[in-house]
Amino acid sequence: MKRAIPVLVLSIAGLIPVWRYEASTGTTSTAAPTPTPSTSSSGTSGTVVKGTTIKTEKGPVQVEVTFDGDRIGSVRMLQQPNHPQTTAAVPKLVAETLSAQSADIDTVSGATITSGAYRKSLQAAIDANDKSDSASSPSASASASPQTVAGPTVDTSKGPVQVEVTFDGDRIGSVRMLQQPNHPQTTAAVPKLVAETLSAQSADIDTVSGATITSGAYKKSLQAAIDAKGA
Repeated sequence: MKRAIPVLVLSIAGLIPVWRYEASTGTTSTAAPTPTPSTSSSGTSGTVVKGTTIKTEKGPVQVEVTFDGDRIGSVRMLQQPNHPQTTAAVPKLVAETLSAQSADIDTVSGATITSGAYRKSLQAAIDANDKSDSASSPSASASASPQTVAGPTVDTSKGPVQVEVTFDGDRIGSVRMLQQPNHPQTTAAVPKLVAETLSAQSADIDTVSGATITSGAYKKSLQAAIDAKGA
């Protein structure tokens, strides 16, 4: 009976290392780190460029532009004067920018100083993006550079109408009026015609009510520019 006790103790002692080993092995496997994919952060995001800060008597103005390739995808104000006229003007300036795809936009009435500073900061951001593109791929940027075509002048009873179209490849990137009648209805109609053109990507657009003559002449000059680009 006395000999049985040591045997039992040795048997139990022999099981202890086995139990410890299994527990240790299990802890090591479950603590292994899992890699986190990072491709989603850089997948479809555009290039964000800050324009220069322009100091004015009303306050500093600075824009931040997000580019989708060479296209302006969005514009955000980083700094702007705390003034009701500026607050009202900014959405108009941004909308004009997205339509024109450039800093060649009109001054907003009542916000002349802010409009000028906005354009300067915006142009600086555009220039910085252009330099970045040309530095990274000079041959590609040269072959894909925008092409500007002026349509013919169409004379109307209200006055001459002529458009200038900038193409990004086969796509209409922007439309600018070179000549248009000095008339309130024409002034109101042109932004609508341009917006319709950018949406339709053709001259097959609706006539603007109250500006039938200008609309018809606009479409003729636009179609001629498109045909010249195709030729």
